[in-house]
Amino acid sequence: MTSAQIPDRPASGRQPRREPGDTGLDDRVPFLARLEGGDRTALMGLGTAMRFPARTVLLHQYEPSSHVLVLHQGWTKVTASASNGYEALLALRGPGDIVGESAVFTGRPRAATVTALEEVRTNAVPRRDFTDFLASSASASLALLGLTSDRTRAADRRRLQFASMSVRERLAALLLDLARTHGQHTAEGVELSIPLSKQELAGSVGASREMVQRLLRDLRERGVVSTGRRRMVITRPEVLRRIAGTEPLSPG
Repeated sequence: MTSAQIPDRPASGRQPRREPGDTGLDDRVPFLARLEGGDRTALMGLGTAMRFPARTVLLHQYEPSSHVLVLHQGWTKVTASASNGYEALLALRGPGDIVGESAVFTGRPRAATVTALEEVRTNAVPRRDFTDFLASSASASLALLGLTSDRTRAADRRRLQFASMSVRERLAALLLDLARTHGQHTAEGVELSIPLSKQELAGSVGASREMVQRLLRDLRERGVVSTGRRRMVITRPEVLRRIAGTEPLSPG
C-alpha cells in the first residue's frame, strides 16, 4: 500500500463495527487528516523532503530527538527492544501519520525505532520548527493532543483485550485486523499488503517466533492461510473469526 492519499475524517456520530483485534478506527485517523486545510498546507511546507528505501531505519530507539517525520507515502513499523533482545511491534504508521513527536516534547531519547516496510517519502521537520508550528495554531495543537489520546486509548484497549486471549487467539485477531486495514482482495483470498516477518508478527502478539511459526504452520495445513517470503494470503477468514471468538465454534 503506497498511496499517498490521506483518509477523510469519519462521518460525525458514525460508529465503526468492532471485532476482536480491532482497536477501533479513531486512532487510525492520521495527523494530517485531523488538521484544517491551512494548517495542513503549512505543515507540509516545513522541513526537508526525504526518501527511504524499504527496510531502512528512519528513527533509532534511544537516539536524541532533533526532528519529527511527517509521512506522505509508504508504511513503517514502530518497534521497541527490551534489554534481553526481545523486539515488540508497537504500531504501523502510514501516509499522513507523524512519528517521533513524543520525544520532541519530553526532551528524552526516542522510545522506539521506526523502520520503512516499503519505500517511504516523508518530510523531516526540525524540532524548533514543529514546536513553533504548534504554538502558532491552537487547532493543530488540539489535533495532536487528540491523536496522542486516541493512540494511548487504543494501546490500553489492546493490552486489556490481549490479556484475556491465548497466543493462538491473539494471532487470529491480529491477522483479521491486518486484513481489514491492509488487505487486498485477490483470486486466492485477502493478501496482506504490509510485509511482516514471523518475528514481527510474534512481537505484535507477545509470543516467540517459534510459537508463531508453529501456529502459522497449523493454519497453512488447515488451508486458512498461504504464506511465502514476507507474503501472506488469508483464504478462510471465517476460521480466524471462530478462533478469535467472533463466531461460535461449530462441531468439528
